[in-house]
Amino acid sequence: MADTKREIERKYEADDGDLADLPDLTGVGPVAAVHDRGVAELDATYYDTADERLAGDSLTLRRRTGGSDAGWHLKFPVAPGVRDEIRAPLGDSVPEEIAALVRSRVRGRALVPLVRLRSVRDVRHLVDARGVLLAEASLDTVTAERLTGPGGTARWTEIEVELADGGDPALLDRLEKRLRAAGVRPSAAASKLARALAETAPDRPGEPAGPAAPVTAGDHVLAYLRDQRDALVALDPAVRRGIPDSVHRMRVATRRARATLRTFTGVLDRAVTGPVGAELKWLAGELGAARDQEVLADRLTSALDALQPALVTGPVEERITAWAEARHGTHAHLTGVLDSRRYLALLDALDALLADPPLRAAAGRKPRKALAKAVRKDARKLTALMEHALALPPGRERDRALHEARKKAKRTRYAAEAATDALGGPARALTKAMKSLTTLLGDHQDGVMARGTLRELAAVAHAAGESAFTYGLLYGREEAHAARLEEELAGRWKKVAGGLPG
Repeated sequence: MADTKREIERKYEADDGDLADLPDLTGVGPVAAVHDRGVAELDATYYDTADERLAGDSLTLRRRTGGSDAGWHLKFPVAPGVRDEIRAPLGDSVPEEIAALVRSRVRGRALVPLVRLRSVRDVRHLVDARGVLLAEASLDTVTAERLTGPGGTARWTEIEVELADGGDPALLDRLEKRLRAAGVRPSAAASKLARALAETAPDRPGEPAGPAAPVTAGDHVLAYLRDQRDALVALDPAVRRGIPDSVHRMRVATRRARATLRTFTGVLDRAVTGPVGAELKWLAGELGAARDQEVLADRLTSALDALQPALVTGPVEERITAWAEARHGTHAHLTGVLDSRRYLALLDALDALLADPPLRAAAGRKPRKALAKAVRKDARKLTALMEHALALPPGRERDRALHEARKKAKRTRYAAEAATDALGGPARALTKAMKSLTTLLGDHQDGVMARGTLRELAAVAHAAGESAFTYGLLYGREEAHAARLEEELAGRWKKVAGGLPG
């Protein structure tokens, strides 16, 4: 089984390129003593695709022997100097639990040995007056060897300071001040692997340039679509690991990508993008099953907790819990979706679309006019849907109409987001207005789903000979909440409608 460790560390090199020993760090903040822990010899082979897809996203995958944590290590960047390290036991091949976490980036490509790093590590423990470990400092002498192509070798020394688990990050600032005073500066490379790749790389005619700054309408739309593709790829391992809110964020990225293809049909040919949009809809639905279930279960549980105990008759909490656990959308199901050929083919299709976009005439035009036209079109459709919904009497038909308006409001919001760099303040204002509107509409739709579930639970309880009183009470409160929301929606829409683009 793999486990996770949050790694907070900094690396340093000497101004003259040579380090003979660690500067004395005794007395820095709470550091009362520095204990020599001896020398360890580490041997790590780093794996990547031939085109270095992991390194391109600042991920590192290695098989390391020596030291106290021999095994397979996969590191994800969290923030500068902070990474999550996923560890698995030592073996000859990449463990499946590790391979799954890079599948969205690797897909069908082979993971091959790329670089070998051998380090002689002189380790010191920095402890406080009670002997509690605060940080580990080491002087590493590193030899790097590229294992593919005509690449060469490199050798350097560096200092690495890693905070102990639960340590205060402020200590690293104080240690850095002492190290700088001793003639040591932060390393230019973000990691040993990054430095090894740079220093052992074969001569190349030049690295490909990144995406140019958006100029045309097509540039802006493709930049936004590229951001959503990147978000899908980056969030995949977080969903697999069960990181809070990752399913919701991945679902939003999926919806944004689909909305982009549906809104900007003057820029991208929908005859080509339609199949990709259909697959994005499928993925959003799979992600939504788990997310909607989680939100609804929380809503019902919170409503039940708010009741006085005397108003709870029968095993209501147990029935809600059993319902939540039995519904579709488990973590295992989501993992299966992310491992499916269909999902990986969707990622490949997005890559192909971005590499060779089916541009239409409006793509080459100045962005302000072309993008504003698409945003106005969505806003006009939203206006028609909202006015139709609010004109209906309360009931199921209005509920359905408001749900359709909610979907259009989200699409309008995403269109405004995609156009923000080109349209500036008006697009930002529209995004904000759509966010406030969809919040109310989302609460309303959650209530519709909650009432339907409460009817189901009441029927099951009644059939089992239990009292359905509490379910009816909760249903009534949801109805009253919906009535208040619909009144608030009418007022909010009046304000929003006045600021929509014509």
